[in-house]
Amino acid sequence: MRHLLVLLCAAGSALQAQNPATPAAAAKATVAPGTGAVALPNADPFPSTYRAAPARAVLITNATILTAAGPQIDRGFILLRDGKIVSVGSGAPPSAGDAEVIDANGRYVTPGLIDTHSHLGVYAAPSSGANDDGNEATAPVTAQVRAEWGYWPGDPQIGRALAGGVTTALILPGSANLVGGRGFTVVMRPGRTPAEVAFPGAPATVKMACGENPKRVYGNKGGPQTRMGVYAGFRAAFAEAAAYAGRRVAYTAARALWEKKRTRATELSAGRAQPISGETGPEPPAADAKLDTLAGVLRGEVLAQIHCYRAADMAQMI
Repeated sequence: MRHLLVLLCAAGSALQAQNPATPAAAAKATVAPGTGAVALPNADPFPSTYRAAPARAVLITNATILTAAGPQIDRGFILLRDGKIVSVGSGAPPSAGDAEVIDANGRYVTPGLIDTHSHLGVYAAPSSGANDDGNEATAPVTAQVRAEWGYWPGDPQIGRALAGGVTTALILPGSANLVGGRGFTVVMRPGRTPAEVAFPGAPATVKMACGENPKRVYGNKGGPQTRMGVYAGFRAAFAEAAAYAGRRVAYTAARALWEKKRTRATELSAGRAQPISGETGPEPPAADAKLDTLAGVLRGEVLAQIHCYRAADMAQMI
């Protein structure tokens, strides 16, 4: 799945390395769900229900094949069954059986295109206020929102993209915010619900942006107004996320210790459950979807797709 994403820079590790206050334990912790534990915050709450559509067998012959992984194949063949390539090569094609045979007559055949930065479905056509769901431009950091919540799988542009060879796309919020929200990888086909077109097993992503767009949007709304403010905003957000992750780790350790004491107290009371005197168990920290996402970036669970406007922006981020 890693080949689906072109990540412009690894923001999580870079920001963590430049922030000495980041707790190492918080950056590395993965908390298992269970009684009293803090459930995994970045587990996908909306798993894909994608099912490949039925497809007849197809044999393409006499094609100029650009494999993208090796040399060009002239006058080659491709055999597809159930929508998947089962054979590709040059020379005499295999027996087609009941496959539909398409003579490419030298035309080019390439792998499906993967769009690593798309707003299809969140800026749907026709353009209107009702279809304008790409930017949650209400605060500089909105890591808690998800592109899939605003994705319209019936966007007429999807069919046009598919006709142009795009088979997979990473749908992102826009670049108005420093952190715009979660991305959403889709199989490029129309559907009824976002889950129906979600690419199975795609990694978690988040959209970040620095430079002109956040300055333009927030310059007169309390900032950031400059690139200085942009980078300060990033650092403040990730410092807050690191502290939040530390509290979660501390709670899980405290809960485990309390459970251990409770078990021991039960053993000492000959199997009769006895509360630990003066204790009702530690209280879990309040859940925060925004900080869950940013803490996931620090741990490497959520990949950052960063929209930079000039080389200096990239240098600042890394």
